[in-house]
Amino acid sequence: MQDTTTNPEKILDTLDPKEHIIIKRARVNNLKNLSVAIPRNKLVVITGLSGSGKSSLAFDTLFAEGQRMYVESLSSYARQFLGRMEKPEVDYIRGVSPAIAIEQKVNTRNPRSTVGTTTEIYDYLKLLYARIGVTYSPISGQRVSKNSVSDVVKYINSHEQGVKVMVSCPLKLHKERSMEQELNILLSKGYTRVLNNGEVAFIEDLLENLAQLGKKPELEILIDRAVINPDDEDTQFRLADSVQTAYFEGIGDCYVYIVDKGKKEFSDRFEADGMRFHEPNVNFFSFNNPYGACRTCEGFGKVLGIDPDLVIPDKSLSVYEGAVAPWRSETMKKWVEPLLKNGIRFDFPIHRPYNELTEQEKELLWTGNDYFKGLHKFFKHLESKTHKIQYRVLLSRYRGRTTCPDCRGTRLRKDASYVKINERSITDLVLMPITRVIEFFDGLKLSEHDQAIARRLLKEINNRLSYIDRVGLGYLTLNRMTATLSGGEFQRIKLATSLGSALVGSMYILDEPSIGLHPRDTKKLVGVLKSLRDMGNTVIVVEHEEEVMRAADQIIDIGPDAGIYGGKLVFQGNLSDLNGSDSYTAKYLLGKEQIYVPTQRRSWKDYIKISGAIENNLKNIEVKFPLEALTVITGVSGSGKSTLVKKILYPAVGKILGTVSEATGKFDKMEGDYEKITQIEFVDQNPIGKSSRSNPVTYVKAYDAIRQLFSDQPLARQRGYKPSHFSFNVEGGRCETCQGEGVVKIEMQFMADIFLTCESCKGKRFKQEILDIEYEGKNIADVLALTVEESLEFFADKNPILNKLQPLFDVGLGYIGLGQSSNSLSGGEAQRVKLASFLGKNSRDSRDHILFIFDEPTTGLHFHDITKLLYSIQALVDQGHSVIIIEHNMEVIKSADWIIDLGPEGGEGGGKVCFAGVPEDMAKLKDNYTAEFLREKL
Repeated sequence: MQDTTTNPEKILDTLDPKEHIIIKRARVNNLKNLSVAIPRNKLVVITGLSGSGKSSLAFDTLFAEGQRMYVESLSSYARQFLGRMEKPEVDYIRGVSPAIAIEQKVNTRNPRSTVGTTTEIYDYLKLLYARIGVTYSPISGQRVSKNSVSDVVKYINSHEQGVKVMVSCPLKLHKERSMEQELNILLSKGYTRVLNNGEVAFIEDLLENLAQLGKKPELEILIDRAVINPDDEDTQFRLADSVQTAYFEGIGDCYVYIVDKGKKEFSDRFEADGMRFHEPNVNFFSFNNPYGACRTCEGFGKVLGIDPDLVIPDKSLSVYEGAVAPWRSETMKKWVEPLLKNGIRFDFPIHRPYNELTEQEKELLWTGNDYFKGLHKFFKHLESKTHKIQYRVLLSRYRGRTTCPDCRGTRLRKDASYVKINERSITDLVLMPITRVIEFFDGLKLSEHDQAIARRLLKEINNRLSYIDRVGLGYLTLNRMTATLSGGEFQRIKLATSLGSALVGSMYILDEPSIGLHPRDTKKLVGVLKSLRDMGNTVIVVEHEEEVMRAADQIIDIGPDAGIYGGKLVFQGNLSDLNGSDSYTAKYLLGKEQIYVPTQRRSWKDYIKISGAIENNLKNIEVKFPLEALTVITGVSGSGKSTLVKKILYPAVGKILGTVSEATGKFDKMEGDYEKITQIEFVDQNPIGKSSRSNPVTYVKAYDAIRQLFSDQPLARQRGYKPSHFSFNVEGGRCETCQGEGVVKIEMQFMADIFLTCESCKGKRFKQEILDIEYEGKNIADVLALTVEESLEFFADKNPILNKLQPLFDVGLGYIGLGQSSNSLSGGEAQRVKLASFLGKNSRDSRDHILFIFDEPTTGLHFHDITKLLYSIQALVDQGHSVIIIEHNMEVIKSADWIIDLGPEGGEGGGKVCFAGVPEDMAKLKDNYTAEFLREKL
């Protein structure tokens, strides 16, 4: 490949668009007239510092053009918007294939969306169970079936030719008719005989001697008498007709008498053990359809009920010490007093911590007995008083989302679990980890008939399941809500779906697919990306992971720095050509620069200890989290890291501080020095702020000082402008057309909404009279357009503003715009803005002790930026706070004071503590995935 950095313009004109995607002079965001040729049907990695312009090239230029070209092929209704769908700022792009962008953002908050529905596996499972599923009675376990007309005829034909047969059905009396009326109706229908206790009798004779029949005679209508002859077509038609008539007259029952063999009963009702069952169909297994959804939770899998964790937040307290939160107040104390007085009578240990009580004793606390009323009665009492506001407030304090008891969280109606294939129901499958579902289908034994029906469905199911396993997500269940996946997991789910649908000739653009992957699983991911390429697709990956870069057919390095100093093509070629490059990427890949290992580890004495953790796949583990130290939680994907930290530690500490209301995972007790913590902060990758108006400058609280500064300008004072006039969140100075957003949303109905620059304010967000106010030659819109780095220079003499903005620069975000919408920040950038907001509060009370939890803060970071991030995180610990990081990046792991490694595998094979100690000791371990990669770094 020629090095297009020499004289790209001339080389581009000579290339064939069938073999290359040619971009000429791209100027999107910070790109500086960048020209590049990307080879088609290859695996290409775009790398560079955070903010150098990688996403601008991959998503805002390439993908935007691919999407625009697709829309141009649509109907005239769609094209009426196209004049307004902006083209990327570029001279030309040639050779673009249909583009599919797979980003990190979990862009679905739909509570009905699951891993199974997102990957389409669940759609195929529904079809499979509807077609070949067998219903079993929950009472006796016998197979539920009904007899079709052909089943009955088949039974008749199984006897010898020439044998006499009778077809009959029970005579069912109508409640408003007498026996005489019923027999007369039969005569009018053309029937002449009935069976009375197995004997043939004429209806006319019976009508004459009705008295002989007794009070409750059991009569059968004789439908037909015939001689068995399987070869005679007329006889076969006649028998089928008679059986059909018997089912109609007998309301689902048909009797067949074979001479010398007696009577056999048949039914066309789907029933067994006196229970009526529904016949399986596709909607029967659909929780998004009222027919198939669980009646209790309406297909959500969760119900709003009393959350036991909110009722008893601190399980280390005894009932005497006030373990039951709602019974602590003066007015509600009367509920607990009878238990404290009379506990001795029924041997209830009021002084024993709640987590040491037996299951029966815990149950007794809820149900109560003759001496005291339990928690169930207490909450029923509150519900009866909801006409008073204080009771409604009290109830809401202890309400939470709990798993639906009827469907076990699978969202399906209860009787869907009676339908099975190889002794497994669809609810069993969706609750299993995908690795076990794969084992189930591998060992599936079907009859020839079922095999023929299921062949195509099984191919699609197995195909998709194997791709999910290959991208390292075998530990997930199909029932897992999509909204609860991390950015990296969601992206790999989409990747597996794309592979499953086997598209060819497309351009896939992926945003850091290695996020959340342990180095062991990154190799699998590389294999998957190569399969996507080998199917005949161009795979373009924005990535910082060394393993992925080394596997690429070509590396494109954008730089040299971030923001206004980036946007140029620094290098293009394969790994072996890197020697001649002076970029940051080349320096780190070639080992010329590295992140240094700390010379000494912090020692610690205070800690929080969690015992008996059994949530999800955790195997009853005990873990100590050091305080005033940097702790890193490691382990392969799905080993239980997030469960331990997000579902147990964070809510358990947060509930004691009264700041977290999420449900806590199952564990026995929490001990240690948790009283020292004054605040707990979970710094994840969710967007900053709730609206698109939220941006970095407002989040770090620097905008208040900037608005004050503008309202102090002479012209602003003269016009009577307050600081609120310079806010885009309230009416006054903002543009009312776009309500201070700068863009207007156009709803496209059939595709993604389009955001266009507001025509009134031209994207400036404010009215013209507000823009007349200037400070140092810049109005408020100009200030919001500055990058963090530029603003540090601009406000050099304004300490209140400077102190708030400096931390953004320190965490490596010097390139982002002050007024950049939170929607446009990546997960990693949003996380670092949150980190900066905490660093900005440095002047806080020295008695504060915050426990920070970071979920993969290296997301979207180049090696060079990780150095800055580590510096900032170490600064938090030096201020006397505690930091816990869930991370796979070896640079962060080697910088830890303490490592807790979970595993050894993901899913059911994980959930154990494999190691707890300092990095140097971990590197000595044999047979440990993390240690294997850590040794290379120390």
